[in-house]
Amino acid sequence: MKKVFKITGILLVVIVALLIAAPFIFEAQLTDMMKKSINKNVNAEVEFSDLDLTLFRSFPQATLVLKDVSVINKEPFKGDTLAFGGELLLEMSIKELFKGSDKPKKIDKLKLDNAFINIQVDSLGNNNYDISIEDLAAEGDTVSTPFRLDLKHYEINNSRLKYVDKGQKLLLYLEDLNHKGTGDFSLEQSELETSTSAFVTMDYDGVNYLNKNRVGLEAVIQMDLEELKYTFLENEATVNQLPLTFEGFVDVNENNNEIDISFKTLSSDFKNFLAVMPEIYAKNIENVQNTGDFIVNGRMHGIIDDTYIPKMDIKVTSNNASFKYPDLPKSVQDINIDLAILNETGLLNDTYLTFDNVTFRIDQDVFAANGNIRNLTENMLVNMALKGTVNLANIKKAYPLDLEQDLNGILTIDAKTSFDMNSIEKEQYQNVNSNGNARITDFRYTSPEIPNEIRISTANFNLNQGDVRVPQLNMTTGQTDISASGNIQNLMGFLFTDQKLKGDFQVNSNTFSINDFMIAATTEEVVKTPDGVTIETKKEVPTGEEAIKIPSFLDAKVDFSANKVLYDNLVLNNAKGTLYLKDETATLQNVTSNIFDGTIALNGNVSTKADVPTFKMNLDLNSLDIAKSFNGLKLLQGLTPIAAALEGKLQTRINLAGNLNDDFTPQLTSLAGEALAQLLTAEVQPEKLALLGRLDEQLKFIDFKDINLDNLKSRLTFNNGFVEIEPFDFNVKGINVQVAGSHGFDMNMNYNVTLDVPARFLGSELGTALSKLSVQDLQSMTVALPIGLTGTFQNPNINLNMEQAVSNLTQKIVAQQKAALTKKGIDALGNIIGGRTQPKTPDSTATPEVVKKDSIKNTQEQQVKDAARDILGGLLGGKKKPKDTTKVN
Repeated sequence: MKKVFKITGILLVVIVALLIAAPFIFEAQLTDMMKKSINKNVNAEVEFSDLDLTLFRSFPQATLVLKDVSVINKEPFKGDTLAFGGELLLEMSIKELFKGSDKPKKIDKLKLDNAFINIQVDSLGNNNYDISIEDLAAEGDTVSTPFRLDLKHYEINNSRLKYVDKGQKLLLYLEDLNHKGTGDFSLEQSELETSTSAFVTMDYDGVNYLNKNRVGLEAVIQMDLEELKYTFLENEATVNQLPLTFEGFVDVNENNNEIDISFKTLSSDFKNFLAVMPEIYAKNIENVQNTGDFIVNGRMHGIIDDTYIPKMDIKVTSNNASFKYPDLPKSVQDINIDLAILNETGLLNDTYLTFDNVTFRIDQDVFAANGNIRNLTENMLVNMALKGTVNLANIKKAYPLDLEQDLNGILTIDAKTSFDMNSIEKEQYQNVNSNGNARITDFRYTSPEIPNEIRISTANFNLNQGDVRVPQLNMTTGQTDISASGNIQNLMGFLFTDQKLKGDFQVNSNTFSINDFMIAATTEEVVKTPDGVTIETKKEVPTGEEAIKIPSFLDAKVDFSANKVLYDNLVLNNAKGTLYLKDETATLQNVTSNIFDGTIALNGNVSTKADVPTFKMNLDLNSLDIAKSFNGLKLLQGLTPIAAALEGKLQTRINLAGNLNDDFTPQLTSLAGEALAQLLTAEVQPEKLALLGRLDEQLKFIDFKDINLDNLKSRLTFNNGFVEIEPFDFNVKGINVQVAGSHGFDMNMNYNVTLDVPARFLGSELGTALSKLSVQDLQSMTVALPIGLTGTFQNPNINLNMEQAVSNLTQKIVAQQKAALTKKGIDALGNIIGGRTQPKTPDSTATPEVVKKDSIKNTQEQQVKDAARDILGGLLGGKKKPKDTTKVN
């Protein structure tokens, strides 16, 4: 007996050892076999980071676990992820491990966790999921496949599925997808028990129809794998909180699919209507008081292939219903719904929607709608009538909406319209038949994106074919009041297509404040999953800053007149002109206004299309007060800093372009352009600018307060933060002044100033000294004094170039003396030739004096230089005392 136990123990040890060792024996073989076999049979790159084989996890079954499984597409979707799974678990019989690599392994259970399935169809109809390689082997040959799915159970947990069809402009996204099924796929006929839940988002042609709506299905399906027919037995589906039950079948044929499915609500309670709404809006419906019914009943049957879709007869009805949320003061009464989705031929374009007698009432306000929509997929035909009154404030009092905006006001409408989408898209509004009117009164709108509440006291709209006439619109926000009238040319095109809103308006305002239209700046953000996959289209996200944005949806002309326009710290009076708004650009035409005791005219454009706003503008400033303009305009401060010390009037013409800050003030360093400026009248106040104050101290012969700059003109250009002044001259009481150079918007400067100073400013003593050297009248003698200006306007460096001035004066006097001596020689020679003068007899007893020519020249030049220095010394430091020639050294 002991021997039996011993043998049994040894066998158990061997079996356990084999179970432990088997995974290590087979893992390498399976890893290599799986990668080679899978990649050989698919047109994609399949990888996994790890393979784990265990025999204990589901003994007597073997468990194979693949980590980080990825399927990467090849052309034409090269590099795109078709599928990714965090973990893929396969269970099979242990004996399957001992089959040769050329024989498939039968899988009993499959489990996929944390997966992402990314299905794409491009605009040409190519898809990324058809990755199987066609079998080109001869008839009768078999293709080696790694596994065969004879499943008894499968699961997909915490996964996502994205389907994008660019040709159909369709996006379907399932998140938090959980699905499991239990059956026997090895049998020809069996029952499959399934459970499915997910949040569904669907966009079609740019319109969002489902946004994270909860969908669930508990179903038992009869499977006929021989005939590929699947029949619904017991089942219950939910859309949000609306329960539905299904019956019917799906038959998969070789060339098409055939379906016949009927569905209906489990009850007729009107809570079904609230249940179909997204849960975030339909809160706590179990406590809602309601009357009446809400029934969904439908059938879809027929063939599905490239030509046909199922025929449809889906009806949604409600009669004399009402509901009231217990925590809200208002109820919705007299609800009637008669909606049908029909297709009687199986052709997609024959699908149509009708809605008759759709009504509701809140308090005394009744609203009704009816109409139909046909030709859904081609040239859509719309026929619609709306009539009633809605107090917008009552909507939140009757239905639990969480809106960032507060809505108030009364909307009244009585209108009909009939149109086809081709006419709308081609702007053939003569084919649109619309008539009626609408009116909004006491409308109030607030939002975190705008600084002030918008109030519309009255807005009237008259419909006529495709046009909407706006005879009256009165609006206020902040300090702004607007009275407007005009015409909207393509309201239907704007509402139903991607057309810009076109129109022309006349706008009048007593006060118009630009700051009232500073909106919260936003940036476009693409919503992605944690692994970087795009799941939604771009949306606007606030940046926390404010900016002026020109609406992208406008294509309008606005003739405006405003008694007062407030912009930053500026006040513009009697502003009028024409404004064109298109493509996020505002074009100003013949805009005029009074400002700074003068007038301004503007022509140009401003664009907010790029990340940084830009502008190009021509400005005509006429008779503006210099001091007020300088204090109010940063542009003028940058272009002409010297204006800080001027009082009077100016006019200028400026052509410039550059970038703008978010508040539409110019970025000075980005500006480029030119200006022609003229001082009409100007008085200098040197104490207001350090540069002029310092010059006034050093140039004793000029009193800056006496300078007359009336009618002074100058031309300047600017680019890359620098302002270049073209040379110009002006006269200060007989002194010619020439100015040239440049400065930066940072106030650093580099200017050259030259003063031609008349000798009459020198004084009597220096005048006597000068008269010995010059034969010309003192009144015509001038001294050229160069001055270099660097540093900044408030901290200047002034360089009086004395040596250059001495050199200039010396050369001038020497030239004059040479001219005088030449004239004397000519005169003397003329007298001798003419015999008019007898030469004196030389004294033979006198000793002749020999004078060197160079000595005479050097002595004369030194005397000239000394005189020049005396002159300049008198100019810059007061009169010098004359030299005492009688003093013995």
